[in-house]
Amino acid sequence: MTAHEKMLKVYEAESLIDAQLVLDMLENVDIPAILVNGNLSGGLGELPVSPPEIWIKRDHDEERACLVIRDFDIAQPPSGEISCEKCGEKNPESFEICWMCHTILLPQSS
Repeated sequence: MTAHEKMLKVYEAESLIDAQLVLDMLENVDIPAILVNGNLSGGLGELPVSPPEIWIKRDHDEERACLVIRDFDIAQPPSGEISCEKCGEKNPESFEICWMCHTILLPQSS
């Protein structure tokens, strides 16, 4: 890292798993990065919980890093829920069968 470059936060993750995946993706395309708050994200109780963050080591990698992160975000499964028509139980939108009654889940119209 040269004197004129500084580290730059490029991603705030919802989970440590997402942060690690983004970190690996960046490193796979030769963008040096670090994970910040990896150990703090699990802290509960009176401690404030800080989300995991990814910081790149070279500011000139910012544009490429944002493209990698955009691709990661696009590839994420939907996070919505779908209600079972038979028992009414809420299931993640990615489920095809209700976890409660094993009925096939039908896509719900918006």
